Amino acid sequence: MAEANSYPSYYHEPEVVKESIFKGSEALQKAPEIVGVPTGIEGLDDLFFTLKEEKGKLKQVPLGGIPKYSVFNLTGVNDTGKSLMAEQFAVEQARKGEKVAFITVETPANFVISSIKYRALAMGYKFEDFEDNIILIDAASHSKLRENIPDLLATLAYAIKEFKINYTVIDSVTGLFENKEMMARAIVRRVYNFLKKWYQTAILISQKRSGHEELSSEAAGGYAVGHIVDGTMVVAKELIVSQYAARMYKAKLGDLIRLFRIDGCRMSGHDTKTHFMEITETGLVRILGPLGE
Repeated sequence: MAEANSYPSYYHEPEVVKESIFKGSEALQKAPEIVGVPTGIEGLDDLFFTLKEEKGKLKQVPLGGIPKYSVFNLTGVNDTGKSLMAEQFAVEQARKGEKVAFITVETPANFVISSIKYRALAMGYKFEDFEDNIILIDAASHSKLRENIPDLLATLAYAIKEFKINYTVIDSVTGLFENKEMMARAIVRRVYNFLKKWYQTAILISQKRSGHEELSSEAAGGYAVGHIVDGTMVVAKELIVSQYAARMYKAKLGDLIRLFRIDGCRMSGHDTKTHFMEITETGLVRILGPLGE
């Protein structure tokens, strides 16, 4: 009797969850075909590929975009082009007639949509033709959504069903745990599982601390985001203040160099080199050639 009563009140006997067990062939039947989703970011779509067998040999085949149904972490310090890239991605999908959920955690929706409209103009598109394909969820103005993940996900689920959304952007996921970084991993895991359940192709922006290594996947909340999601894209900037750096980057003293790297992608192959990156005068991000070329 004494041993039976020594367990905490929440203890229960281990239970086998048979519904969680699949043979490989059974899981494959439910697996989606992986195709590329064009991002609207010049130079980025060519960096992802898949493998096909031809005459007994493996051949790399360009994917033409990020893998569909992937959840990507896009991280960097401030002013490295993260939001610009997310807006270009949203514009590209909306222009093609797809519905995009844009969850804004940092800036009220009316300001974000002005920025997206400008991005569309810079990309050469008439925003009025597809403006309602972008569904904004304003967690910046509604603290209930920002502070309560179940409310946020319930709102997103409603929007996905109501508008038949297949693409989601969160700018930024860091804002969902900015005062509670100890919970970062649990929050990101919950958001990630939700997005996978609803077959979303998603970009989650996360902020790096100034003390973090520039080109690592680490962000606020530690490695929580990068460890959980399907892949990470890192953007960085460096001010050239030494002759050594000037020679290495083929730049001049005082220049600002921007860099881009894909830090892992579990759903497809990808270029592993560090690339130069550019933000044009009109505010568009372009991925350029790799360092050393």
